[in-house]
Amino acid sequence: MSHTAIWTVRESALPLARQLAAALDATVYQPWQRPDDNARQQFAAAFHQHRQWVLLMASGIAVRYLDGLPQSKLTDPAVVVLDEAARFAIPLLSGHEGGANALAYQIARLTAATPAITTATEALKPLTLGIGCRRGKSAEAIELAVLQALAGRSLTEVREVATIDLKADEAGLLEFCARHALPLRVIARADVAARGWTGQPSAWVQQNVGVDGVCEPCALIASPRGRLLVPKMAREGVTVAVVEDGFVSASE
Repeated sequence: MSHTAIWTVRESALPLARQLAAALDATVYQPWQRPDDNARQQFAAAFHQHRQWVLLMASGIAVRYLDGLPQSKLTDPAVVVLDEAARFAIPLLSGHEGGANALAYQIARLTAATPAITTATEALKPLTLGIGCRRGKSAEAIELAVLQALAGRSLTEVREVATIDLKADEAGLLEFCARHALPLRVIARADVAARGWTGQPSAWVQQNVGVDGVCEPCALIASPRGRLLVPKMAREGVTVAVVEDGFVSASE
């Protein structure tokens, strides 16, 4: 039995379901193939057979599917709702203990969806880091640049790290994020290019990546309500920008 399962309610969502299944090594359920069985009853029978679920459907339908099934946040499977246009990945059940928050970020990296994290532990963290780096930079080099940019603020205040899609597989960046349990948000290069939020355009980045900058626009896109607390700071091939969420600051 696979660890992860994907439930679709419409055949039109199958291409997206299959794309995700290939990346997540997941089982895809197609309830319409058993027209004599009620779809919600099929889901209920399969719910506890997997540890993670991706529900490709509207959130309202997902709520009805889950009605009566959750038992404990310590034992329930993680559930992430993804709309069929792959715009939002919403952890609906077992965000912390079950890993739905992490799964939402994983889905976001695969589909360019926005992870909609609502658990207070993450949502109330005020800082977002935008990070760019030359290929092959180590986790240690990235950490030194981040700590310099934070200037005494704690890594525990960081909600997420944002970077451009070309750096989605950057080993040092992935190791740095894993080491500090920071979710990595990947922004599509087209989205970065469409926004001119770069205070110090880089000719090297423009020539090699095709955008004026990485760290500032990525951080601002990931935190659209935030303000640029630390503009691009460069240290030995790593650039870091820090954005602080304006809503959290205003409420303090």
